[in-house]
Amino acid sequence: MPRTPRTGPVLHRRALNRTLLHRQRLLERGAHDTAETIDHLVGMQSQVPKAPFVGLWSRITDFDPATLDALMLERRAVRASLMRTTLHLVSADDAIGLRPLFQPVLERAFHSQRAFREGVDGIDPAELLEAGRQALDESPMSTSELGRVLGEKWPDRDPSHLAYSVRFRLPLVQVTPRGTWASTQAPRVTTFEAWMGRPAVTAGDPASLLRRYLGAFGPASVGDMRTWSWLTGLREVVEAMRPQLRTFRDEKGRELFDLPDAPILTGDEPAPIRFLPEYDNVLLSHEDRTRVVDRWLIDPVFTRGSLLVDGFVNGGWSLKRTKRAVTLTLEVFDELSGAVRAEVEAEGETLLRFLAPTAETRTLEVTRVEP
Repeated sequence: MPRTPRTGPVLHRRALNRTLLHRQRLLERGAHDTAETIDHLVGMQSQVPKAPFVGLWSRITDFDPATLDALMLERRAVRASLMRTTLHLVSADDAIGLRPLFQPVLERAFHSQRAFREGVDGIDPAELLEAGRQALDESPMSTSELGRVLGEKWPDRDPSHLAYSVRFRLPLVQVTPRGTWASTQAPRVTTFEAWMGRPAVTAGDPASLLRRYLGAFGPASVGDMRTWSWLTGLREVVEAMRPQLRTFRDEKGRELFDLPDAPILTGDEPAPIRFLPEYDNVLLSHEDRTRVVDRWLIDPVFTRGSLLVDGFVNGGWSLKRTKRAVTLTLEVFDELSGAVRAEVEAEGETLLRFLAPTAETRTLEVTRVEP
């Protein structure tokens, strides 16, 4: 399909930064509904179980972890592999509607793993998946437990290869209490049908998904959309959507697409200190991350929490617990002025109270490190 020439006003980096933070609800906490916020963000990275709690705390005034616990325990929100094959917290409706769209992504990921792929060569895929489905419908299992069950049918194969073939290719959820606020239970999975009472069989509309992405992450290029989703064929989808979208350019000349009525900020708006959890999608959902991360920090993946100062990443944080004490260690890349340091410390102390409300001693340590 021929591409339309790049047109539209130029959006500079700070305008893109503030617009993203606004759409991510990070410029100002609000009295948002927890379930609606998860839907608005099109899910939240959840391979670290407590990450969504911190992400919601950063966005919702007086966020109560019990509200998210209730959604998961009532099976209205689930943790399942979706975008980028990564475990995401989404509504049950989104899990059902989105999983068929991302099934090809998970299939590609499985086939890219040579050991897993070769480990099940010669086995009828339908037979293997049906055996996994029957086992997991009967009871949630860990990966090792599933491997042992499947190994009884295929004793000459590596049980882990059998289990991961099922885990990549069958729509599964991690069951509660794993993922709830106080749980330390090891992960176990079961099928969508067993947990939510309905299968994921009808693929949603990719154009509808991209409109939601733009509402939470836009303006964005086709490359940004691909980075967030790992879906293929998006150029054709976006070109078909073009008459219903606005177009801009960034400072590098890349064409950015956006919803027709979505607000664009100027870049002059103040951005408060924000602590983001590990792998927050704000940091990972654009091909060009410079709207939130300086160029010299693009390559590292933030496996710790991240600190936003003036809207951009300026360090990482981690938590260390003992029986009675908890320490929040904050490592910043650039020196903090007196007023900014006070704001960082105040927000850090608020995070400490949120994460460790019953600790006898709470300590905040701030040091400067080279990135």
